[in-house]
Amino acid sequence: MTSTAPHPLLDLPPLTAERFASIERGVADLLSTRQDVVITQGEALLPLEGCIRSGARPGSTALNIVTGPYGTTFGNWLRDCGATVVDLAVPFDTAVSAEQVARALAAHPQTDFVSLVHAEAATGNTNPVAEIGEVVREHGALFMLDAVASVGAEPLLPDAWGVDLCVIGAQKAMGGPAGVSAVSVSERAWDRFARNPAAPRRSYLSLLDWKERWIDGGRTTLPHAPAQLEMLALEACLARIAEEGPAAAAARHAAAAAATRAGSVALGVAPYVHDAGDAAPVATTLRVADASAVAAKALAADPRVPLAAGGGALAQEMIRVNHYGPAASLDVVRASLSALAAALSVPAAPALEAAGAAWG
Repeated sequence: MTSTAPHPLLDLPPLTAERFASIERGVADLLSTRQDVVITQGEALLPLEGCIRSGARPGSTALNIVTGPYGTTFGNWLRDCGATVVDLAVPFDTAVSAEQVARALAAHPQTDFVSLVHAEAATGNTNPVAEIGEVVREHGALFMLDAVASVGAEPLLPDAWGVDLCVIGAQKAMGGPAGVSAVSVSERAWDRFARNPAAPRRSYLSLLDWKERWIDGGRTTLPHAPAQLEMLALEACLARIAEEGPAAAAARHAAAAAATRAGSVALGVAPYVHDAGDAAPVATTLRVADASAVAAKALAADPRVPLAAGGGALAQEMIRVNHYGPAASLDVVRASLSALAAALSVPAAPALEAAGAAWG
C-alpha cells in the first residue's frame, strides 16, 4: 500500500518574512557588505540578467571583460539592451589585469558600466577584482561582478572593492542548490536603475520591484512565495560557512587547487591556466589531448569524481577537475587524480604524493 503521509522535508510551514530577512542578513554578513541584498528565486543567471537589463540602456557604453564563456553571454545581453559594448577579451588560460582595464577605460572614456566574472569555473581562471575595482571606481563607472563561483572559495569584499552589483549563487563553493541566488546592490546602482526607463518592471527580472515592494516596505511582506526548500538550504550553507569560518573555507579551497595542480603536473599533464596566481580555487583545468575520451575513461574508473571535459570548443583540449564546496577535500582530490591516472594509463602514486605535499 502506498503511504499518503507527508514527507517531513515537504510538510513545512510557509517561510515568514522575518526568516527571509534573516537569511538576507546572513548573505550580507558573508559578503561583509552594508549594501542592500536581494535574494532572487532562481539560478544566478536571473540576477545577472536583471542587473544588466536594469543598468544598461541605449546611449550607455559598457566595458565587458571576457575571460570565459559567461563574458560572452553578458556582452550579448548588453547589446540587446541597446548599449554600445566594448569587449576586453583575454585568452581563457590567463586573467585580465587592472592595467588592461585602465587602458580600455582610457580609450573609451564614455564607459559607464563594467562587467566582470571573478572566478571562471569553466576555464579555471580568476581575476584580481580588488585592483580592477579601484580602476573602475576612479573612472566612475558602475561595476557588476559575477561572483557565483568565487563566493565561499576566495576573499570577496564588494564594498571594499567598489563593486556596485555583486551576484552570488549557492551551487558551487557554498555547497548548496542551484535554484537560489543573491545580489548586493549599491545606492549608485539603485539610482541608475531608477533613472533607466527600460529597466524591467512588473517582471521576474525586476530588481526595482523587490526594492519598492520588499526593501522600501520595511521587509514585512514578501512580493511572492519564496522557493522554500532552496531558501532553507541557503540558510544551512551560510551556517556551515560561518561555523568553518570564511578564511578557513578559502584556505581549504586554495589547498585543493594547489594539490590538484601539483598532482596533475606529476602525472605529466599541464595546467590549462599557465600561472598558478591566475588559477581559480574552485576548479583546475588541464590541457589534455582528446579530452572528452580521457574524461569518459576517468569517469568509468570512478564515476564519483567531479571531473569533466571542457565545454564547447574546449571539449577536445581541456579537462576540468572541480574542487569546490564539499569536494574541496584531499580525499576528493586524490580520487580525481587516481581516476585521471587510470584514464591516462600512468601510475597514480607520484601524483598522490605530490598532492599530499602541496595540500600540507
